[in-house]
Amino acid sequence: MPFIDCRITQKLTEEQKVKLKSEFGKAMSIIHKPESYLMVGIADNYDLYFAGKKLENGAYVALSLFGSATASAYEKTTEVICGILETELGIDGASVYVTYHEVENWGWNGANF
Repeated sequence: MPFIDCRITQKLTEEQKVKLKSEFGKAMSIIHKPESYLMVGIADNYDLYFAGKKLENGAYVALSLFGSATASAYEKTTEVICGILETELGIDGASVYVTYHEVENWGWNGANF
């Protein structure tokens, strides 16, 4: 049950959004979560400020998941997410924050897991 909330400073095309969604889906195998339950939210043209300055090319990615993963899995996931953003959008990893939110109670389809 992962959810990726991605906020990006650039204006994206629909094709770019679909590509990001697909690449994020592949990355979920690192934390042993199936893409079949992945939900992705992409907010583009989003104002982000870092170190007191407006980022022209940056991103914030929050990954919430039911349960937990290991520190090494999170480390690898951060590396892959930053790589995806670099490859697909030219965003340098120094302008990306990735956070992880482990959730004990997760609801879907009228019930909780």
